[in-house]
Amino acid sequence: MDPGVCVLELLGILFSIGAWICSLATTIMSTWLTLSTDLLPAESYELGLWETCVVQDLGILECRPYDSLLGLPPDIKLARILMCVTVATGLLGLLLAIPGIYWINSCNQGPEGLRVKRLMKMLGGILCLVAGILGLIPVSYIAHLTVMRFFDEAVPAIVPRWEFGDALFCGWTAGFLHLVAGSLLVTSCVCLQEEPCTLQMPIPLPRRHTYVHTTNTPHRKRSMEYV
Repeated sequence: MDPGVCVLELLGILFSIGAWICSLATTIMSTWLTLSTDLLPAESYELGLWETCVVQDLGILECRPYDSLLGLPPDIKLARILMCVTVATGLLGLLLAIPGIYWINSCNQGPEGLRVKRLMKMLGGILCLVAGILGLIPVSYIAHLTVMRFFDEAVPAIVPRWEFGDALFCGWTAGFLHLVAGSLLVTSCVCLQEEPCTLQMPIPLPRRHTYVHTTNTPHRKRSMEYV
């Protein structure tokens, strides 16, 4: 087994785990957008996929979930759906990729087992790539709408505007890590060559050969039997 392939596999698994954690955090966080105004300097507002929060100057955080799913804005509704699909796809890809790496019970399954593990790792890498693309779509879409509304000349300058929150940057990080992890896993499958197992197998001991000499006393004949 090429050590470079093992390094690619381990890096792909590590990046995939980090990407899934970031995707989950992005989905849960309430800081997709933030708003602060000079009219109320002691308070700032946060907008997430599941709730809106008010942060007071003393550090008090008060959140309120959305009343209904149908009453959500279209962009929040789309982002919520895509992020849930991203988390599920990333988790499925991770669960397929971990049993597919070479160091997990590879030598006990034979060539056919190695092909199955290679297929599982390939599917895991492809799902990581899909999760990365799905995760970047809602984050980039929300960011695009925020920029368009921020520079909208039809809105008076005195009106406060939403700005980027920490969840957007966490989402971009998750999408990038998913793409890197998927690329590493797929590359390790392409570079992997089927090799026989290099574990030491028990060496059979040679059979002991004994010779039995029999003597025929009356005829003085000696015969040799091989056992």
